[in-house]
Amino acid sequence: MVKLTALQIQSLNLEHLSSLLELDQVCFDGLWTMDGYRRELESPNSHFLGIFPPFSSELLGMGCFWSILEEAHITILAVHPQYQHQGLGQALLYSLLKAASDLGLERATLEVRVSNQAAISLYQKFGFKTAGKRPRYYKDNHEDALILWLSDLQYPNFEQTVNDWYKMVSDRLAKSAWTLSLDETLDCK
Repeated sequence: MVKLTALQIQSLNLEHLSSLLELDQVCFDGLWTMDGYRRELESPNSHFLGIFPPFSSELLGMGCFWSILEEAHITILAVHPQYQHQGLGQALLYSLLKAASDLGLERATLEVRVSNQAAISLYQKFGFKTAGKRPRYYKDNHEDALILWLSDLQYPNFEQTVNDWYKMVSDRLAKSAWTLSLDETLDCK
């Protein structure tokens, strides 16, 4: 039997700033600046999570959402290229959506490049639906963005949905010898 390695998901803070910049550079070639990450980490409406291997400060992935009224607006989701296709993106998205639900938010939304089929597929696994398109949304190449929505984060059956997602995520991670361990002190402000 393969021994599973427990991934840690935890809230990020200013101590993680350099790791966020390094991951951003690898994943997005410098999408956000140091000041941008600092503002996100300091904002009371911003909820930033990171995924780490056990007993390590190596940031493998990151995800963030803004609390806007009753909505979680997912602003960033990234996994280091070395660790992609192992279920870490699913683990981060699951954690973001669970945190949003735990905060009492009712729905989630995000924008994604129309060409990013891997990300679109990930979001669809979690029930996101296309709500529209933002023409020429991305400044680097003027690519359109799809607007994706997920409702019902506070409906009674959502707890079962969260349990189903946890099983889906756990099964996917196990294929790559990972398991998920959520930080008990996960603080989403």
